[in-house]
Amino acid sequence: MLPVGRGAIAEIKYTGDEAAPEIEKLLAAVVEKEDEFDRWEALVARASDLEGGVTRNSSPSAIELVRNVYDAFLQKFPLFFGYWKKYADLEFAIGGTETADMVYERGVSAVTTSVDLWANYCDHKTKTCHDNEIVRELFERGAHFVGLDFQSHPFWDKYIEFEERAHESGNVVALCSRVFRLPIYQFSRYYEKFRTYIATLPAEQLVDEETLGRLKLAVEAQNQGQPQKAPQELERDLLALINQDYFDKYTTTQQAVQERWNYEQAIKRAYFHVTELEEDELDNWRKYLDYEEKQGDFERTCFLYERCLVACALYEEFWFRYARWMFSQGKDENTRLIYMRASCIFVPIEYPQIRLNWARFEEKLGQISNARDIHEAILMQAPDLVGVIKSLAGLVRRHEGPDAAVKVLEEYIQERNSHVAGILVAEQARILLRCKNAPEEARQAYKDKEEKCSDSKDFWYSYLEFETNEPTPDQEDAQKRVKAVFQQVHRKGRLSPDELKTLSSFYMNFLLDRGGEDAAEEYMQLDQMESGYASKDYELALSKLDLQQRHELALDQQKIDNLPKRQ
Repeated sequence: MLPVGRGAIAEIKYTGDEAAPEIEKLLAAVVEKEDEFDRWEALVARASDLEGGVTRNSSPSAIELVRNVYDAFLQKFPLFFGYWKKYADLEFAIGGTETADMVYERGVSAVTTSVDLWANYCDHKTKTCHDNEIVRELFERGAHFVGLDFQSHPFWDKYIEFEERAHESGNVVALCSRVFRLPIYQFSRYYEKFRTYIATLPAEQLVDEETLGRLKLAVEAQNQGQPQKAPQELERDLLALINQDYFDKYTTTQQAVQERWNYEQAIKRAYFHVTELEEDELDNWRKYLDYEEKQGDFERTCFLYERCLVACALYEEFWFRYARWMFSQGKDENTRLIYMRASCIFVPIEYPQIRLNWARFEEKLGQISNARDIHEAILMQAPDLVGVIKSLAGLVRRHEGPDAAVKVLEEYIQERNSHVAGILVAEQARILLRCKNAPEEARQAYKDKEEKCSDSKDFWYSYLEFETNEPTPDQEDAQKRVKAVFQQVHRKGRLSPDELKTLSSFYMNFLLDRGGEDAAEEYMQLDQMESGYASKDYELALSKLDLQQRHELALDQQKIDNLPKRQ
């Protein structure tokens, strides 16, 4: 069995002879850029066409390849409902009804709100299964997942057609009665179909027992004090009330459809694709969700979110919103599932914030180990996301104390390059200073990493900021400390001229804001140095850089200058 997850496509091998070089080339292209849909599309199409179209009579190598390719593709892009249909048809040709059913089951689990996929699955079931109860159960499952969709009429048509073929007129009436009360596009068509049955069926088959009893009491109340009517007249009065009752429901549905009409009309792409949506369409989803949330119907709001997150699956904004709304409803387990789907399937790792919110959600529930596991899972795929490392340190600090957080950061500092490490050292110092109130330990953290982070502007900038912001009654002492760090920048720092200029500007502003009586003299000397007119004696005294260091800096700058310019 093939592994799952990112990189699994690299494990797929083709052992057949037909088009072997072409298949290998297509596989390699997908391995090279796994996130590009066009490469997957070409691979799926070619694998399916092997030997004139893969069937049960095809070679084992062709059958194995096409199954593996579809599995990997639909694991990567599970919301492409059309490919689930293609895969199910392919499996029907290879393995028959049972294997096709298994693919359909996986498909409707992956994209539960697909009207077309549920309609195709149910249609397939009506043609391959002779047990009406089993087919009816499947239709009811589909109705739960897609019955509220504004464009769900293809599914309902299949369901009604099935009951008509089974000669279950009572079920047909019940379905029509049920559907026209849903705010869907073609609700009125089902109302008209239902009305044709009112004149042909007894009242007992038109309404449930509770409604029938209520309407019979209403007929009695209407005729109270009047001459006794014949049974046929009472039946006509009862049918008239039933008709009016259903008409009232119809007008209620009509109003609900009108309220949703503009939102529905603005949805141009209700299905998933990797291409971006227009901003107008995204804004329409926001407004539609606002509307549905205000209606206060939990089931309908959930369903609209699920529809939205088919078209907008790659937009973390809507996953955030869904999770926050679900959490506000007090549904912790549902909220966890939303975060899991967003984090494990849809939102790219380059956008880690949804995963971090998931970790904080787990932390809120007291699942600290889960929260830590989520952080570490992100860093396995994207090891240099400093925000995630800092978030992990924050989690540890909240539950194990500042020293434990500093230790966690130290582990990542040792494993990362100087630029990442420089930012993490600043976080260590912040925790030691703000959370432990240990300024000397914070200062020592910087001193210990001067060599490791020598070419990190972030490190030196935060070091200068630290000494600048450290409160002291002795301003002369403060100036000495800040100057000492600035001298270290020139002694040990391996920075570009622009980076050095930024740090010099910071120090020069410090001299003007908080320097002593000799600050102006030092400021002017620095100003001359930055402008290229500095006294060589001053520059050498400040930097004390040996010739080898200067030569290395010049080479570094030459490399920067020779980099290709962005067009």
